[in-house]
Amino acid sequence: MGQPRPATPTNPPMHRRHFLSDLTRTAALCAVVPNIWRVRSRVSFADDPFSLGVASGDITPTGGILWTRLAPRPLEPDGGLSGPRPVVNWEVADDDNFRKIVKSGRATAGSELSYSVHVDVDGLEPNRWYWYRFSTAGATGATSPIGRLRTAPADGVMQPLSFAFASCQHYEQGLYTAHDHLSREEIDFVAFLGDYIYEGGAANGVVRPHFGLEIRTLDDYRRRYAQYKTDKMLQAAHALCPWLSIWDDHEVDNNYAGVHGENSMESEEQMRLRRAAGYQAWWEHQPVRVPRAKSWADLTITRSINWGAMANFWMLDTRQYRDAQACNQGSDKVPCGKWNDPARTLMGTAQEKWLLDGIGASKAHWQVLANQVMMAPYDSARGPDTTVSMDQWSGYPVARDRLLHGLEQRAKNRTVVITGDIHSNWVNELASDFSHPDRPIVGAEFVTTSITSGGDGAATVPANALAVIAENKHIKWHNRQRGYVKCDVTADGWNADYRVVPYVTRAGAPVETAARWHVAHGKAGIQKV
Repeated sequence: MGQPRPATPTNPPMHRRHFLSDLTRTAALCAVVPNIWRVRSRVSFADDPFSLGVASGDITPTGGILWTRLAPRPLEPDGGLSGPRPVVNWEVADDDNFRKIVKSGRATAGSELSYSVHVDVDGLEPNRWYWYRFSTAGATGATSPIGRLRTAPADGVMQPLSFAFASCQHYEQGLYTAHDHLSREEIDFVAFLGDYIYEGGAANGVVRPHFGLEIRTLDDYRRRYAQYKTDKMLQAAHALCPWLSIWDDHEVDNNYAGVHGENSMESEEQMRLRRAAGYQAWWEHQPVRVPRAKSWADLTITRSINWGAMANFWMLDTRQYRDAQACNQGSDKVPCGKWNDPARTLMGTAQEKWLLDGIGASKAHWQVLANQVMMAPYDSARGPDTTVSMDQWSGYPVARDRLLHGLEQRAKNRTVVITGDIHSNWVNELASDFSHPDRPIVGAEFVTTSITSGGDGAATVPANALAVIAENKHIKWHNRQRGYVKCDVTADGWNADYRVVPYVTRAGAPVETAARWHVAHGKAGIQKV
């Protein structure tokens, strides 16, 4: 299984065999089991079974997860498959011509997991690139596209890192041009911070409509992921390099909090069923290694991933364990309701302790929090009044400042928070306590805009918005175009390039760097380059 992996707040490390056994209760295959459980090594497919591409992720120094899903007709139930479980062959090679195969094996794909395949490869060399592919045998046997897997540096090795992070890819609202450019970057991996899909039904007047109504069932979520993953530009970005993925709200329901959905008419039992469907479909379509769960509704994505001695990435969940938003799900004037109640939490007590204890024990040069919603506050009201988003960390101010104070004690000015969700670019300095403006800076936050969500965006920010932002002294820059952030990390410093495209509602947009920002290791503040 490769290098030891730290436990999550409430779960032991996952062993894939146990995970699948617990969740699917897979019986031993033999001649007396029903036909749908039998394995068939040679299967005929009506169309290309690898229509959704390939992906890798959750790397270690000796391996990573390889993913694909058999779906010859992706928008049909079960991707157009039925009957016996097909055998899928996989190979990992030293080169893209597959002249030297270093690892290979076979896996079965079954309907209970939507014919998805997750291979946990181990035994590779640290700090190098590999190529992988899948194939099936038979009269209509097929071979998948080729993907690239990069292993992490060995523990203790200070290897420079280049990666990108992205978020929010609403299929209806634009083309994945940013992913097309991302697939040509020279990077080690991508961190995707949530809103991989959107749950709403087909809308009018959009660039390309969703298939079907608002999604609520497991089959609905599976079909929505399949529709998104048919996009060739998204497939190319996955094939380029490994992805480290977390979810946000739209993988289940807009602005949901724990078992509280956007629609107050849905009961907690209904939300748990919907969450279970959303979480299972997310796992089935992502190259992730996540802890075992007693049920899909309690699937845990919280985990840490090391890049040698250079950086430790803490993959967080700010949806499943949070208290319901105070006052409302949007923005509100504060104080209001239980907004500043110390008992309210965004991550949950167990996850918060796991994170701070882990950072305190970590010897990594940089601590990186892969996080869904903006941590720095944004007061959107002019003058003495304060209005903040209830869905972001600003809606949980005591929990936020408690976390930032913990970072001050454990990793001051060597912590970077990477964030998505907000469909715009932000550069924020993080103070140890935002309720006291004189408190010191302890970290940096880089917020990426969306891939497509919100449509074309704009290169200029209205004057009235700039005036409001100017009153938020910790906010150093803001931009409303689409794109992603590319980061180059060394022992001395961290550069963040904000890569943007001018439009997404039509094809052919170029990419450019709108701004570059620098954080010096161990020094307070963010500097524009």
